[in-house]
Amino acid sequence: MTGVDLIATATFGLEALVAQEVKDLGYNRVTVENGKITFSADWGAICRANLWLRTADRVRLKVGEFKATTFDELFEQTKALPWPELIPGDAEFPVEGKSIKSTLFSVSDCQAIVKKAVVESMKRKYKKEWFPEKGPLYKIEVALLKDIATLTIDTSGAGLHKRGYRELSSQAPLKETLAAALIILSRWRPDTVLMDPFCGSGTIPIEAALIGQNIAPGMNRKFVSESWPTIPKELWRQARKETHDLACYTQRLDIIGTDMDNKVIKLARQNANEAGVKELIHFQRLPVADVRSSKKYGKIICNPPYGERLGERQEVERLYSEMGQVFSRLDTWSFYILSAHPQFEKLYGRPATKKRKLYNGNIKVDYYQYFGPSPPRM
Repeated sequence: MTGVDLIATATFGLEALVAQEVKDLGYNRVTVENGKITFSADWGAICRANLWLRTADRVRLKVGEFKATTFDELFEQTKALPWPELIPGDAEFPVEGKSIKSTLFSVSDCQAIVKKAVVESMKRKYKKEWFPEKGPLYKIEVALLKDIATLTIDTSGAGLHKRGYRELSSQAPLKETLAAALIILSRWRPDTVLMDPFCGSGTIPIEAALIGQNIAPGMNRKFVSESWPTIPKELWRQARKETHDLACYTQRLDIIGTDMDNKVIKLARQNANEAGVKELIHFQRLPVADVRSSKKYGKIICNPPYGERLGERQEVERLYSEMGQVFSRLDTWSFYILSAHPQFEKLYGRPATKKRKLYNGNIKVDYYQYFGPSPPRM
């Protein structure tokens, strides 16, 4: 196979960002649907997409797509796909599945049928009746949506939000992929001050530092497809070399992370150290009431508490009101605030310039954006 079709999966609301990231990597045959971005490329794209995509959840290799309303159709059409060209004879190839609004609603049955079909396809090439499955992992997914079956193989392993720097986290950590999305949506530039007054374990400041110096988010982790004999080692070597060649380690940044809790500030410093960006971020214990800056222009990007737990709502509502008063002192700054509270704007004291619906895990949230004046360009 000379080319491949890939699917970058995305959290609801981030599809356009992921699509733009894919295009920025040079892949222009892009289709955007709910929760996924499909694009055609060469084998090297598996390496580059995993290393560079900041806002995608994972990268899947698309093997085939077809309509299936009976188990016979699912079996025969799965069997006809080029599995032996992709999967070596010693590979481990478990099957997972999901079914939404489809005639074939039993996921366990669909998984079993796909597994059987793949085995039958493999038997023809490898002339075996049994596969020990002790080699590299090729995790297959059968996803049925409105009777359309999409068969893919996961190339990422752990989700792309697992950059490798956050072994420890605070109680309600923001996913790295969503943190990166908040920064990209704010249109922050590396020459502008960025502050997170609710930094917790440091995810937003760390992701900003990675973006600011153009450090690939996957540079310091491994991917399941690195063990695939299907992908030449040279492609991974070239892709990893590219991440080093394109990083701008000399780019100066002014990034600040503050929080009231000394323990999480310590944790944020540890995470920043693991990410290799500790020297680029100033972490400090500081209550929101004391937030201020001598810089005329800047951006605050934050994920304050939502008050989801019983008894916390009133405290959070007071916090939002305090934020509105404190941030108003920075009258030439811009503010980007993620919240699940339906009355956030009223509590904050003014309507947002723009807001965008997103999901933080399973929580429906809004990204409230308050635009300040643009700083003069030199």
